[in-house]
Amino acid sequence: MAVTITLAMLIIVGFLAGIRLMQSPRTALWGNRLGALSMLVAIAWTFVYTGQAILSTALVYIAIGGLIGLILGQSVKMIHMPQTVALLNGLGGAASALVVWAAVISYHGEGAEMLFWGTSGLALGVGALTLSGSIIAVLKLQGLAFRQAVQLKGHGHILRAAILLAVLLVLINMSLPGQYYFQLLPVVALLGLLAGFFMTLRIGGADMPIVISLLNSFSGIAASIAGLAVENVILAGTGALVGVAGMILTRIMCRAMNRSLFSVLAGFTPGKKEAETVPPEEEQSAIDESPAKSKVAEEEAESAVAEGSEDNLPDIINQAQRIIIIPGYGMAVAQAQNAVEQLLDALEGKGKEVKFAIHPVAGRMPGHMNVLLAEAGIDYEKLMDLDAINPQFDHADLAIIVGACDVVNPAANAAEGTPISGMPILNAEKARHVIVCNIDEKPGYSGVDNLLYEQDHVHTFWGDAAETIPQLTGMIGQVS
Repeated sequence: MAVTITLAMLIIVGFLAGIRLMQSPRTALWGNRLGALSMLVAIAWTFVYTGQAILSTALVYIAIGGLIGLILGQSVKMIHMPQTVALLNGLGGAASALVVWAAVISYHGEGAEMLFWGTSGLALGVGALTLSGSIIAVLKLQGLAFRQAVQLKGHGHILRAAILLAVLLVLINMSLPGQYYFQLLPVVALLGLLAGFFMTLRIGGADMPIVISLLNSFSGIAASIAGLAVENVILAGTGALVGVAGMILTRIMCRAMNRSLFSVLAGFTPGKKEAETVPPEEEQSAIDESPAKSKVAEEEAESAVAEGSEDNLPDIINQAQRIIIIPGYGMAVAQAQNAVEQLLDALEGKGKEVKFAIHPVAGRMPGHMNVLLAEAGIDYEKLMDLDAINPQFDHADLAIIVGACDVVNPAANAAEGTPISGMPILNAEKARHVIVCNIDEKPGYSGVDNLLYEQDHVHTFWGDAAETIPQLTGMIGQVS
């Protein structure tokens, strides 16, 4: 037993060290490798410890899963990374549910019967919730279904009642005679699936980063409870590590949005009634990922770009020495990160100081902008978070906004009773000049008009960022 605990501690330390290394892009690769090695050791130890699995069969399944993961990792585009992360969260929950289901089938009532059935029921319920919630998140992010935040009459009461009923069934499950245990577990799984479905169904696009991190936490919690059920200390420990890390990240994301987790899950936003839905035209504008535009939209964008081009943008860009670039989800939709990198090179080639301002919820998952910019080869050290970059806007000659709206909207501080009231924003308005490269002047996810566009020192350059950013790059060195 002492050897088992020691090995478990070493594996968990390996995971912790891997997470620590992944905090820096310079050591992230080694952190990922260390985490993968720790997982391999954990799997090998499980086979040795249990002695029940047929090794050859298990190795075949591991090889198949590894091949699928390799293909998925190599083929997924960065813009689809949020969907991929959500899918992996769901598969993690499903794996925990399958583990306890296999344990239930082979259980023969050896000691601690109430503890086994209670933890099995909890793991199955949380795993099912994670699976269904993640599937809905993938459908939302991919734009396949439930693209709008769906608010049903009495929805909140139904959700709370379903979760409460699931908990009560688990408690009853621990006290009824043994022959009823197995029959109640499918009911718990069904309620978990329904709870995950209803929970994610009512989440709007702006809150998806919070939901993804929360589902990541749930996948770890399900694994930890499953570890208790099957008496695997490594599974319980590593699952708890993932659960706690995901919950901390969820808390950080909620604070960045100035929301409570309860309000997010309840589908409530400040200034809106709970039963109110986002107007279709606003939601469609916010989450449309299709590169194809209607003819009317293209004509409007071309007209807007032409209007912006008449401004003295070349003089503004060439005279600026301290520049801050603010990326947002619109950059991801336009897949303009490489164009932004070329703009960065051109600006630095003229001796200008360029930094990037990253808002915690600028995207569809935590760190979305960091991942996209890293893909384009932009040095991670140039990326600064909200607290570090905000004091520097006072001294910036130019702020360039690429596909960001709500995270730079002064209405968050100036207006009350809106979905973004009180939300910390990037203080782009304090820069000497601001160039906005957004698709149009429509509001972002929040539906709140951006007061930044009305200010005199702000120059709007409407259109697809993949087209407008190269035009800005071409202005460098021009003399008006």
